[in-house]
Amino acid sequence: GSFYIGTTRSSLETRIHQHNAGTFPGYTESRRPVELLFSDWFDRTTDAIEAERQLKRWSRAKKQAFIRGDFALLQRLASRRLSH
Repeated sequence: GSFYIGTTRSSLETRIHQHNAGTFPGYTESRRPVELLFSDWFDRTTDAIEAERQLKRWSRAKKQAFIRGDFALLQRLASRRLSH
C-alpha cells in the first residue's frame, strides 16, 4: 500500500526483478511484490534525481492523483498547498 520512488541506471525490468527478488536490503524488501506504476526517461542522471526528489516530497493524495492521471485534482492539490 505504499509508494516507492527511485531511479535506476539499469533497465526497468532488471530493477523491478531485483526489488522483487530481495537482491538489496532496503525499503522494498518487506513490501514485495513491487509493481511499476509510472516511469519516465531522462538523458541526464541529475535530472532524474531532481524529479525523484520532487515526487518524494509530494503528499500521498498528490501521488495518487498523478498515478490516476487526474491532473485537475493534482493541480488543485498543488495550489491548495501554495495558498497556506
